[in-house]
Amino acid sequence: MATIFSKIINGEIPCYKIAENDHYFSFLDISPISEGHTLVIPKKEVDYIFDLDDQTLAGLMQFARPIAQAIDRALGTIRTGIIVEGLEVPHAHIHLVPIYKTGQKVALGNNIQVPEQKMEELAEKIRKEVRL
Repeated sequence: MATIFSKIINGEIPCYKIAENDHYFSFLDISPISEGHTLVIPKKEVDYIFDLDDQTLAGLMQFARPIAQAIDRALGTIRTGIIVEGLEVPHAHIHLVPIYKTGQKVALGNNIQVPEQKMEELAEKIRKEVRL
């Protein structure tokens, strides 16, 4: 059965898409812990990130780097952090979390509310800065 992420990739579920190529996809997390919190996933549906083959795992990080750099440029962060937990959805993924200040709580479960209009604005700002 397809995961929610596969359904997003296939356009069955809407998302705030940031970027994609033939093998990877990124979009804003709808339960963010920081404004601009972005998920990066392989299009290949594999549950556990460390079960990805070497090429796909390396490619995931290579795809994530320009997304993180775009987040930094677009949103004025001090840095973008990365979280790999992998328990929420059985589809390998990484969280790119914008960090705006020293001491900011960066932990899954510390969700914030971001209005839909703001999510659209954040996605557009980040998309404009992506250089794949």
